[in-house]
Amino acid sequence: MKAAVIEKPRTAIKKASPIQKKSFIKRFNESKYLLLLFLPCFLYFVIFKYLPMFGIIISFKNYNLYKGILNSPWVGLKYYRMFFENPDSFNIIRNTILLGVYRLFWGFPAPIIFALVLNEVRNNTFKRVVQTISYLPHFISTVIIAGMVLQFTSPRNGFINVLLKNIGLQPINFMVLPQWFRTIYIGSGIWQDIGWSAIIYLAALTSINPELYEAATVDGANKWDKIWNVTLPGIAPTIITLFILNTGKVLDIGFEKVFLLYNPAIYRTADVISTYVYRIGLQNRNFSYATAINMSQSIVSLILVTSTNYLSKRLSETSLW
Repeated sequence: MKAAVIEKPRTAIKKASPIQKKSFIKRFNESKYLLLLFLPCFLYFVIFKYLPMFGIIISFKNYNLYKGILNSPWVGLKYYRMFFENPDSFNIIRNTILLGVYRLFWGFPAPIIFALVLNEVRNNTFKRVVQTISYLPHFISTVIIAGMVLQFTSPRNGFINVLLKNIGLQPINFMVLPQWFRTIYIGSGIWQDIGWSAIIYLAALTSINPELYEAATVDGANKWDKIWNVTLPGIAPTIITLFILNTGKVLDIGFEKVFLLYNPAIYRTADVISTYVYRIGLQNRNFSYATAINMSQSIVSLILVTSTNYLSKRLSETSLW
């Protein structure tokens, strides 16, 4: 007869987690200085970006300054329909979209090309001088930039017309000809931002492994082959991310520069949503109508960012979220 085997009861052994969860207070104390640095940025977005969103309801009301936002009567989508039924809305939307698309088409590749060219420069002194000169326009006030543009294009003593006279051509009064406004606006924008925007791409170029260039040299690749097969793929995630962000700004044409450059003679190509909102909202005091127009612009921008991010995620697996 076999002896019964008596098994000892197994006691559950609680294994300690290698990474103990820290309490909120402990994590807060460890990161308090970083949070303190982040606080101004947080307050900026809360005060100037999120709190003003309460004013969106003005677009659905017949806003009366004396009654206030909450006591003004509701009108639903009246002002949204009014904008799209306005005969001027098509021209305003077209001008805004064209300026945004032209800025994306011409302005977005410009700093990439500039960064690639600077990356090939081996004279460090010359490279620093060019970088410094290209950065300077970004720090100049928009008012000064607009004044410089008006001075450069002056039909009397602007240097562009002086050059035209020297080669035997007639001077052109650029700022009263609607067909020239988009070229001037986009060209001056590229000149102002090309150096500053190239900083991100120059930083991305430094992260590319130099051994990849050495391997390409061993394989007999020339300069163009290295740029196409090593450099561009190396900064592709940066390019895609910035492209998605810039797509959302297609309709975000800055008010100040257009306002300082345009005049009634070139409204046909220069009048955009932001300047139209200024005239409707501040000059004509129709705040509800102006809010509805701005809200429509924001909705379209959100759709553009979301769509571009979705396509980028499907095609290249690089996206914002």
